[in-house]
Amino acid sequence: MTREDVVQRLKDRAREAEEIIRRYLPAEEGFNRTVAEAMNYSVLAGGKRLRPILMREAFRLYDGTDEAALHPFMAAIEFIHTYSLVHDDLPAMDNDDYRRGKPTTHKKFGAGMATLAGDGLLNHAFETAFLAFDFRETDAGQADVVRALRILADKAGINGMIGGQCADLKAEKEESGVRTRDELIYIHKNKTAAMIESALMIGATLAGAAKEDVRKMEQAGEKIGLAFQIRDDILDVEGDASTLGKDIGSDAKNGKLTYVSMYGSAQAREDVEKLSEEAIRLTAGNGDERNFLQDLIEWMITREL
Repeated sequence: MTREDVVQRLKDRAREAEEIIRRYLPAEEGFNRTVAEAMNYSVLAGGKRLRPILMREAFRLYDGTDEAALHPFMAAIEFIHTYSLVHDDLPAMDNDDYRRGKPTTHKKFGAGMATLAGDGLLNHAFETAFLAFDFRETDAGQADVVRALRILADKAGINGMIGGQCADLKAEKEESGVRTRDELIYIHKNKTAAMIESALMIGATLAGAAKEDVRKMEQAGEKIGLAFQIRDDILDVEGDASTLGKDIGSDAKNGKLTYVSMYGSAQAREDVEKLSEEAIRLTAGNGDERNFLQDLIEWMITREL
């Protein structure tokens, strides 16, 4: 499959994911209308919808047959991802003015309402994910939903994404902070990779995959996340602001620890290639034919935006 084919299929899948996500957005009405507006603005500001797409591709990789229970989780993981971006952009964190080419949520609604929007998205994510129970009537099906919920909560919490954000903020704010490879990998594995692991694991779990296969998806997600974040670090140095839709050089401006600042661009590119090759191997299906998930992984780590 050519790169152009992958990009077109990704656009098609992103459009499908967008339609699913919109079904679960909160209503903009009543006295809480403003926070709902801020939440929806944040979610609909754009984005590649990679996490719900990855979830769906893992579901299909393991021959999942009933997608109805998957859809609430596809929306939920995007709500969690978006809330993390809203909070990352706040003045107390990265203090970014633009996200995906548009004013960040705190720039449009104020820091207080942006904080509430992030909080609202996190809670709304789990309200949405619980709706998956409505589509699984058997004990086995409901048990899969329980397992998926545990994965979602664990990877989004202090032992996952929030833990990574904590270490990232600590390294940024403390001049004497430890700046080691272990710390850097911990940040990338948790801040970025954890929710990619979650997407792949939930897709496989809801497809009824065996525990060892779910574990394989976790390993693949870790490698994808690391490669994706290292690539993001490279783009922050070498990318184009008009293409990326966000400020370039913000990591250096904020004194952030990155893979590029520690190892240089050449080593970073080499490690991205190695991680992506391992991830592609882990996501091979039962046949010899290359699947779209593998093509998507390759695109993610060679992207220019």
